[in-house]
Amino acid sequence: MSGASTRGGAPVGRLADLTPIEAGAVMYLRMWSDGAAGRADAAHDFDIALGADHGQLAMLALDRLCSLCAHHGRRPLIRHGLGCACLGADESCFAQMIAAASEGAREDAMMLAALIVRPDFAPALASLSEEFGLALRRMTTAIPFPTTGHQTPSAVLH
Repeated sequence: MSGASTRGGAPVGRLADLTPIEAGAVMYLRMWSDGAAGRADAAHDFDIALGADHGQLAMLALDRLCSLCAHHGRRPLIRHGLGCACLGADESCFAQMIAAASEGAREDAMMLAALIVRPDFAPALASLSEEFGLALRRMTTAIPFPTTGHQTPSAVLH
């Protein structure tokens, strides 16, 4: 492979250093890219975490998002294997786009989308990034434990 075709796969970090939304974006991109089995696993994750209806919507957003990248990308997105701890340059851009969109930073998401797909498809990619990012945000939100109604001081170890 030439340097131009592998540039997007250059390691730029580690998955462990990402926020849960960023890491989820990369992991689900990798799962989707692995084919039918990976997509089925992703759909199962969404169903468990979000319920059947919202899980199906999350999978639909992921499918549209990744399909748009695959069919209208400036070039193929380079990704690492599902079990790899590295974060590639393309994966980092994808993760940042999803995270920005999930936080309502639409202009940032649009700028990153324009790096991934042709400019005429960037608005659609940014919109799908927001849908998927919000689903990931719902998945990473901790389920509150029932309380007795009174406050307890937080424990600080260090």
